[in-house]
Amino acid sequence: MADTTPDTDDNPRCASGRARLYIEESLSAGTSLTLDRDQSHYLVNVLRMGEGGRVLLFNGRDGEWAARIAEAHKKNCVLELVARTRAQEPLPDIWLLFAPVKKARLDFIAQKATEMGVAVIQPVFTERTVVTRLKDERLQANAVEAAEQCGLVAVPEVREAEKLGTLLAKWDEIAPGRRILFCDENEGPGATRAALEKLAGEGKKGSPLAVLVGPEGGFSPKEREILRGRSDTLALSLGPRIMRADTAAIAALAVVGLMLGDW
Repeated sequence: MADTTPDTDDNPRCASGRARLYIEESLSAGTSLTLDRDQSHYLVNVLRMGEGGRVLLFNGRDGEWAARIAEAHKKNCVLELVARTRAQEPLPDIWLLFAPVKKARLDFIAQKATEMGVAVIQPVFTERTVVTRLKDERLQANAVEAAEQCGLVAVPEVREAEKLGTLLAKWDEIAPGRRILFCDENEGPGATRAALEKLAGEGKKGSPLAVLVGPEGGFSPKEREILRGRSDTLALSLGPRIMRADTAAIAALAVVGLMLGDW
């Protein structure tokens, strides 16, 4: 059986009106799999789908696959894989490092960062971070949901939160060659365009990057001094207006995605 089939939509990446699910299992033609209780409930009870219904599946490794509902059970729905509809596509090599914020805003960051195409979501505790406890599984769930809804075939890796100082101390070991783009609220307006254009001119478009966004109170003077003293770190401005931390994270990703990402 062929591993691809034509898609009738003008834009196969558009997930509007489709049932899409992220699963952990491997995907290959002619195989079947049983969904867990929550996903079975979603298809059968929420979407009111029955036997013969079509679902799109992805696992972040094997591309996107069309599947048919073979057994429409509310607790253990069985799907049969039909054909691959899209090949696996890599995410842009951009990481988001951000100071955790309150729960609703944290959900927003995870969802929108996924939509923006980041490869890694890394919470960092700074000296002025107010939120000191968070659930990694909640961040991951938000990332998965955003990927399902937005037609992505990959989900960013959500990493355990670390202190900023600890992360920077081992940066050369865990992220060799990855430049940090540090959003400094003290940087003057206009500096960002010049800095990113310079990097693009040096052939850095598509190169490994990390966008670092601080807490609502900003980075401490000590943290700013450490960051500005690193040879692999470049300060960016987010303009003359003060932004909420969650808005700043998405604004920074948009600017970087346009200048150095895959936009």
